[in-house]
This record gives sequence, C-alpha cells and structure tokens, in this order.
Amino acid sequence: MSYVLRVRFASFFTGAAVASGAGLYFLQKDYTVAHHALSNQINSLYDSLDGRVSELEKLKVVGEGEQKNAEAEE
Repeated sequence: MSYVLRVRFASFFTGAAVASGAGLYFLQKDYTVAHHALSNQINSLYDSLDGRVSELEKLKVVGEGEQKNAEAEE
C-alpha cells in the first residue's frame, strides 16, 4: 500500500510543479507584453511632447527676432 501512496504523491507533486511552471511562464509572458505596451505608449508620448517643445522653442526664437526688429525700428 505504501508503494501506491508514494506513486500517487509523486504524481501529484510532479503535476503541481508542472502546472506551477506553466503558470509562471504565462505570467512572465503577460508581464513582458504589458511592459512593452506601456513602454511604447510612454515613448510615443515623449516623442509627441518633444515635438511640441521644439515647436514652442522655434516660436520663441522667431518672437525674439521680431521683438528685436521692432525695437530697432523705434
């Protein structure tokens, strides 16, 4: 009887280990996909922000040039 019990316990713990490993693999894969999605979203936001800041800096330079021209005319 003890041999059958040992085989059952071994089978149970082997199945639990395999299921745990598969679960951890899928969780890791899900985490990686979510991380890449968030990373791409943040990168696109930073690129958008960088473009808007560049446009504002260009407007500031143009505005300073016009201000100097107006002061020179007075």
